[in-house]
Amino acid sequence: MVGALGVVFGDIGTSPIYTLQTVFDPNDPHPVPVSRDNLFGVVSLVFWSVMIIVTVTYVLLAMRADNDGEGGIMALITLLRRWVAPGGRRTAMVLSALGIFGASLFFGDSMITPAISVLSAVEGLKVVQPSLGDLVVPITVVIIVGLFLVQRRGTAAVGRMFGPVMIVWFATIGLLGVTGIAKHPEILKALWPSYALGFLFGHFGIAFFALAAIVLAVTGAEALYADMGHFGRRAITRGWLFLVFPACALSYLGQGALILDDSSNISAPFFLLVPGWGRLPMVILATAATVIASQAVITGAYSVAAQAAQLGYLPRLRIAHTSESTIGQIYVPWINWLLMVSVLTLVFAFRSSAALAFAFGMAVTGTITISTLLFFYVARARWRTPLWLIGLGAIPLLAVDLLFFAANLTKFVHGAWLPLLIGLTAFTIMTTWQRGRQIVTAEREEREGSLRVFIDHLQDEPSIVTVPGTAVFLNRGKETAPLAMRANVQHNHVRHQQVVFLSIKTELVPRIPADQRIAIDHLDFRDDGIIHVTARYGYAETPDVPAALALLDPAETEGPLDLDHASYFLSTIELLPGTAPTMARWRKRLFIATSHITADAAEYFGLPRERTVIMGSQVEV
Repeated sequence: MVGALGVVFGDIGTSPIYTLQTVFDPNDPHPVPVSRDNLFGVVSLVFWSVMIIVTVTYVLLAMRADNDGEGGIMALITLLRRWVAPGGRRTAMVLSALGIFGASLFFGDSMITPAISVLSAVEGLKVVQPSLGDLVVPITVVIIVGLFLVQRRGTAAVGRMFGPVMIVWFATIGLLGVTGIAKHPEILKALWPSYALGFLFGHFGIAFFALAAIVLAVTGAEALYADMGHFGRRAITRGWLFLVFPACALSYLGQGALILDDSSNISAPFFLLVPGWGRLPMVILATAATVIASQAVITGAYSVAAQAAQLGYLPRLRIAHTSESTIGQIYVPWINWLLMVSVLTLVFAFRSSAALAFAFGMAVTGTITISTLLFFYVARARWRTPLWLIGLGAIPLLAVDLLFFAANLTKFVHGAWLPLLIGLTAFTIMTTWQRGRQIVTAEREEREGSLRVFIDHLQDEPSIVTVPGTAVFLNRGKETAPLAMRANVQHNHVRHQQVVFLSIKTELVPRIPADQRIAIDHLDFRDDGIIHVTARYGYAETPDVPAALALLDPAETEGPLDLDHASYFLSTIELLPGTAPTMARWRKRLFIATSHITADAAEYFGLPRERTVIMGSQVEV
């Protein structure tokens, strides 16, 4: 649970820094007037929004829909594929596409969270000393650059180191909240839902626009779900219910009491709740907490990108596992540097947390709404939950999500367009890659031809010379013959004494046990030294070909394999834009451009470079 506190709760745990301040920001295009009734209504709405969206939707419901322990929107997509009914494939395809868009919005969240979180913490310097305001952006940039530079070391150590820091953080903000409540205990009335409902329906014109800022209180809810595979549902649930939620609620109530005492405190209620002598230490503690918040979504972006690549929505990416004890801890260099450039761009462009807040809510509400919708579909398909019970839960929860989403649409011209643009861009790239990959695979399979027919040809062709040694040909399946093998036979007229056709199969589960990793097919001949091996991996794993081959039973390989000296053959494809009406021309160029970020196959599969042969051909898209 301490490890989860150090990684999972950073985003949602730092929301009290800027939420109430943003709601009453006078520079907001739809400002909420500071009054007693509005204050009680806003604080009540914040509390019950967190209760409904985080505690009910995610902690009590969504986290029960795990894919062999893994959570997050990509896990929901895989569950859709696994549990779809025969007559519901069209619906599942539409929902899967919607899920991919939700994952795309999460990339936007991963770019905005580090910028707004670190900016909001460093802005506390202006409370300590107004003359330090000009240093906010430079200090933020230094922190963010440092954050991304240390990513390669992984989050396992970060979780151990920052878990105690986050315990101190939550204990501190909770205690400060209590001191604020003690001055005006009447703020506790805001816990009664009638204040939230009265403000929402009695002052809808004001409350509706306020929702666009109130949603900041639930940022990071998706991270609770996405990081479930790292720490387990029980640890996250206990951490949320017994520490994080109470601390955040007390902080919001304490800030509300402070504003009730003096409306001018709305300029920075979080930091003004701290005694003067403690504000600089609080800025330092808040900065550490926001770094952890950033760490959580950055790690989430790595996981989403890696799972998307395994499921065929992105090219093969270079992935480094940064923990020997925790499989889910990974580092994806390409995503890391893309995020760093994007975050720095946002910091320089917006320069304040208040300006970024308009953009932040759109990414959050979009992802939450889609996750809620997918969960209830999975609940119906997987657990056969009665429709009346689905409706009883889905209608009110989706109504709340859609209300928040609609409120954030009102901020479209003020920055909400940004996460939508990021999401649409990522969605276009992922769906284009999936479509292009289908086209290339079909063309490639036609050129490769039947593997079994090819093996029959080898048996009947006396001109083909058998040379000593072991050759491993990586191929997409066992239905077709690898282009590299065909080229070797056609041009060199040789084959190796031991031939292994190896296919990597990615399953719709996070990971595969070692005793279920390997499957062997003798391809109709048990004495020709040619076998096909299928190596099964979960979508959260990185394939290691030599390690997989080491699991082979020598009694099943039709002769001993010399793996220490084996040659590995890869077939590569050079993509060219063709004239066939397979995709729009701009999508063809996008697909080809995206292919350039594909990780080196030899490195990705763990092949020894000095014994790897690459043979290529051209395919028109």
